[in-house]
Amino acid sequence: MSRTYLALLHYDGREFAGWQRQATGRTVQGELEGVLERLCGRRVVVAAAGRTDAGVHALGMGVSFSVPARWAAGPLQRALNGLLPRDCWVERLTAMVQGFHARKSATGRRYRYLIGTDEASASPFRRPYEWSLGRPLDGELLERAASMIAGEHDFPAFAVRRPEDRSERPYRCLIRRAEWETRAGGEGHAFHIAADRFLHHMVRFLVGTMVDIGLGRRPVEDMTTLLARLDNQATSPPAPPQGLYFVAAEYPRSWYAGDPE
Repeated sequence: MSRTYLALLHYDGREFAGWQRQATGRTVQGELEGVLERLCGRRVVVAAAGRTDAGVHALGMGVSFSVPARWAAGPLQRALNGLLPRDCWVERLTAMVQGFHARKSATGRRYRYLIGTDEASASPFRRPYEWSLGRPLDGELLERAASMIAGEHDFPAFAVRRPEDRSERPYRCLIRRAEWETRAGGEGHAFHIAADRFLHHMVRFLVGTMVDIGLGRRPVEDMTTLLARLDNQATSPPAPPQGLYFVAAEYPRSWYAGDPE
């Protein structure tokens, strides 16, 4: 007998080679699976709602796994946090229905991207956690550019490689929210985006292109033009990874074994 859990995992991406297990390099998946193997006495494979790249952070990554039934949520959470490295932390464990998968069962995901436009963004206490741009951006142009990607579109111009999706529209994504806000204290801007799915590097390509628009390097109409392209050759370089945060994943109520908290 086993129990399936959804873990809400926070991690500082600075010293990770990304989420996904690799032959070499330290990964979030590798750290978590290593701790679970110690606790369960056997290999435990974990799945995440998103596969973040090196340097990308998470504030609530959904991670699923099954463990022996003797592990109740409370003791398991305490054991995980006692053994995980300091740059990882489990906020909550929730019992889920058998068959739940953090990536395949998700109906939506949310990301946030932080940009520092003030001189203080170069501080060693901020630079690892945002794009230290250090120059002003036109907020109105950012908002106009973001409004153009809302809704359902194909995003090959904002993807670094072809998706694993074998459907007729593998680049199709439904953008439910795409908004910029001004950060407190004149620190810069924050981009909030929510969608049913995201392509590899998609948020970083979008932010990099919108920043070029906000700097006056390209016209805002380019967002519409790029949405019609079948490649990323005219897209701006992706924004650096340290400003990107995986915020949360959304799951249907039917997957929860009890009341979702």
